[in-house]
Order: sequence, then structure tokens, then C-alpha cells
Amino acid sequence: MGTTGRGAPAGPATADREIVVSRVIDAPRELVFEAFTEVRHLSRWWGPDGFTTTTRSFDFRVGGVWDFVMHGPDGTDYPEWISWTEIVPPERIALLHGESRDDPEAFETVLTFEPDVAATRIELRTVFRTREQRDEAVERYAAVEGGRQTLGNLAAYVTGTLRTGAEG
Repeated sequence: MGTTGRGAPAGPATADREIVVSRVIDAPRELVFEAFTEVRHLSRWWGPDGFTTTTRSFDFRVGGVWDFVMHGPDGTDYPEWISWTEIVPPERIALLHGESRDDPEAFETVLTFEPDVAATRIELRTVFRTREQRDEAVERYAAVEGGRQTLGNLAAYVTGTLRTGAEG
């Protein structure tokens, strides 16, 4: 296994620096992929349970940026910045994620969308620069559970709102 584009490398060499979360969503992958391509979708489901998102700017293209703030249920604001490094519709999205453009702690994430009969298996694979950075994300920010909740919110949005055409 290797690296595709600037996406996160996969394989044993990164196992101690990565978090992998996956989920099967009862919707076609084109629809699941679409939920990542437009800010009107992302703003409705992105983040763990209880979080909301305010977008400052959004440009979904390779080299484009999503600059946003996540608002925690306790009122804490978390500045976030994502740069899209690879987009292969409807199969794959790779991104660099940090607090700002020059964040030395920024990490790489690859999302893959695999058809699973009439459903989609989405995998979120995040690779940190160091094992310590990964451990801090897991212990301090509950990144594994947060990833599960985020994919759960995606599933609820796609199957309940987007798939039924009930978005407002």
C-alpha cells in the first residue's frame, strides 16, 4: 500500500499513528458522497453529537478550503480548517485538517465510499504526524467516539433528510 496524491498513506507503517472509523449507510454512495460536496449539507450533520458548525468559507475542489468553527455543546468554539487534497467522485476524498492553514499539528484524512449492495460503506482513515498526537486526539478529544458520532450524524442526515428530499 502507498500514498495516492497527497492523501494519508495506508498500511502497517502508519498503524500506530492512525484512527480508522467506518459505517455502512443505507443509501447509494453518490448520495453519501454528495453530503460532503456542498456546504448546505455539511453544515447540517458535521461533527459529533451536540456540536454545530458555522462556515466562514467553503470551496470544494482540490486545493480549495473549508474554513469553519465547530461549536461544542458546552459553548466552546473550535476553529477548524480543511484543505481538500484529492477528490475522486464518488469514491474518495482526501484532506488536510487543522485549526488553521499553518497549523503544525494538522493531520491527513482519507474518506472512502464503497458500494455495499444498495448501501455505502464509508471509511474515515486519519493519520497523525506522530503516535503522541494520535494518542492525544483519542484521550483528550475522544476522537474515536467523535468519529463514530459524526458518521452516525451523516447516516441520519443522508437517510432521513437528503434521501427523502426533506432538506430545507
